[in-house]
Amino acid sequence: MCTLTMSMGAYDEDEHERREQQASRVDADFDDERTIYHGEVEYDSGESAEDLLDQFEQIKSN
Repeated sequence: MCTLTMSMGAYDEDEHERREQQASRVDADFDDERTIYHGEVEYDSGESAEDLLDQFEQIKSN
């Protein structure tokens, strides 16, 4: 029984060519219209910068 293995980083010419062909293709079969979303986004930025710096100093001192 013979097992062929390829080490990490070994050069595979067939794979390189396959990736080159795949990267050179232009896919023009896609919807060119932009999706428009309606609604609101809210976020809570949390604590103030001063509170975060105080908390950081406490963590560093432990």
